[in-house]
Amino acid sequence: MASASASSASRQGASLQSSGMLPREQLVYLFNRFAFLTSSPDVKQRIKEAVRDKQTTIGVLQDGWLWESGSARAWLIWSLKFIQGCGKLRLFSMQEAVAVTTTIQEEILLEMGIDPGFGIACLGKVNTIYEDDRDLMIQFYRFVAKEELACDEAELEPDEFAEKMYMQQKLQEEQLEMLKSIRKYSPGDQTLILEKLHQQMESSNFDNSIAVLTPEQIQETVQTHGPPFKNRAR
Repeated sequence: MASASASSASRQGASLQSSGMLPREQLVYLFNRFAFLTSSPDVKQRIKEAVRDKQTTIGVLQDGWLWESGSARAWLIWSLKFIQGCGKLRLFSMQEAVAVTTTIQEEILLEMGIDPGFGIACLGKVNTIYEDDRDLMIQFYRFVAKEELACDEAELEPDEFAEKMYMQQKLQEEQLEMLKSIRKYSPGDQTLILEKLHQQMESSNFDNSIAVLTPEQIQETVQTHGPPFKNRAR
């Protein structure tokens, strides 16, 4: 097994991969391994205990903006949940949950023979280096959503998490329909559509709830940015 051999090499003092960019195959392995581990009861309990026993206070400024210090990765700040009621923001302790999921990723990277700090830095560059690889980008967004979900399960009440799961399943069904629709178009049009989706997610700070384009948005995208729409769909 690749992870076993990488772990063995690490134990023997072999140098860890620490330059360049993680190739597609390594990223896909990392995404799949992380999804597998965070689905296990032991890891879920590990994250839950971190939230329960080592809570980190998040400060709230008087003007209502949330701030937090020592974030594991800036690109994951969007996963913090904001709930406002009676003129006040509820305080969350998501830092510790994110710290644990980051540690899990670092452990996977070490098993793979990759320097953890380098590997985590590479994750922050996936959406720019591989922006033209639509399949990998979809897997990357699912990976980020999986991390958010793992933190949610540790932090939310059971009924709140059940609602979150329902919405997640509904979103995945919509994304599947979107992908089926995209495949009707030429490769050039598919690139335009995915660029539009990427821009939409970037503008929302990677809010996974809008990681889908409606058929109308897809048609408008290819009509607006390309040659006449006629005969473009296959």
